[in-house]
Amino acid sequence: MSGRNVPIRPEDRLSRAVSGIKPSAIRRFFDLANEMRGQVISLSIGEPDFVTPWPISEQGIYSLEQGRTHYSANTGMIELRQAISAYMKNRFDLSYNAREEIVVTVGGSEAIDAAVRALVNPGDEVLIPEPSFVAYQACVRLAGAVPVPIPLSPETDFRLTAEQLEAAITKKTRLLVMAYPNNPTGAVLEDSDLKALAAVLERYPEVAVLSDELYAELTYPPAVFRSIASYPGMWERTVVIGGFSKAFAMTGWRIGYALGPAPIIAAMNKIHQYVIMCAPTTAQYAAIAALEDAETFIAPMRSEYNRRRRLLLHGLRQLELPCFEPLGAFYAFPDIRSTGLGSGEFCERLLQEEYVAVIPGGAFGSCGEGFIRISYAAALENIEEALRRIARFIGKPAPDLTRPAADA
Repeated sequence: MSGRNVPIRPEDRLSRAVSGIKPSAIRRFFDLANEMRGQVISLSIGEPDFVTPWPISEQGIYSLEQGRTHYSANTGMIELRQAISAYMKNRFDLSYNAREEIVVTVGGSEAIDAAVRALVNPGDEVLIPEPSFVAYQACVRLAGAVPVPIPLSPETDFRLTAEQLEAAITKKTRLLVMAYPNNPTGAVLEDSDLKALAAVLERYPEVAVLSDELYAELTYPPAVFRSIASYPGMWERTVVIGGFSKAFAMTGWRIGYALGPAPIIAAMNKIHQYVIMCAPTTAQYAAIAALEDAETFIAPMRSEYNRRRRLLLHGLRQLELPCFEPLGAFYAFPDIRSTGLGSGEFCERLLQEEYVAVIPGGAFGSCGEGFIRISYAAALENIEEALRRIARFIGKPAPDLTRPAADA
């Protein structure tokens, strides 16, 4: 009773879980670049520079014109779940029952959060190969679980090896996060990698897998995308995260999905129905249109990303900034240690002095220090100019970008 009149600061009311989470460094650099609007070439944000293809937008608009503005089923419109089921079977040979094994979410981010909360208890350990997307650690901490980074390196092209996985598993491990094609590195896993990882996991039946496959469609030759869920013994323990943001240029529509065994999807839907209710109906109609002619929409954008990827690698090599060849997503992860600058200082000075925004590798885990993430989801001429500005910043001759980048 004696403490009744003692004032409490608003920040003292916050939960420890939320207080312990650092703000996203990605958004920090995005916001800094926005403040310098009109001057900055931004290669920072992981967002397609393409506009959503018109036939997709048209269906969303038509749904509004027809007054289709009510809630859908919690798990999403059955027509969309059926379209997702058919798409996954046709593209990746994965079979999911539309009624029980698919939930439509507000972007892939909600699906990741719901999957983590459905699969772990406080104190459980979650393995996160790093460098990695910044949301994984935050979602794990919010669930009361313990994130356990597995540091990867350019010597293995930032691919998770069976030996690293085996060494990281403990009696407390309950979940492995896999994200390939990878953000921020652009790394992909080969068939031999996936077979070896599946063989390790087979010995640990208590470990589930969250496979973030948002960039599955953005895989470049000679790489071929394969889902860990397609390997023997993996379907039963894997939640696959998919969505429309990256491959269909639908970031603002906020539409994603999760696929997995019915009991896990049902648990995720409990969280989804209380926190979200359902994904936006307009976006669901647009997503159906996207899947009806998926390759027609995806192929031109994938081809253009590949062209930009090759040009960027060509330029980085001329600047003597080592970079393994990323075969997925729309990121490169060059090594900038030769400049003598830390990744944070490099990015801040590059932004302030040359008006180019990229993201420090340290934002994606401590093993990313000494690297930077460059997004090539930007116009070709902007990438070219950014390379010239980076050259000036590090005291190198401007790269020759006039000839085809066949060597990249």
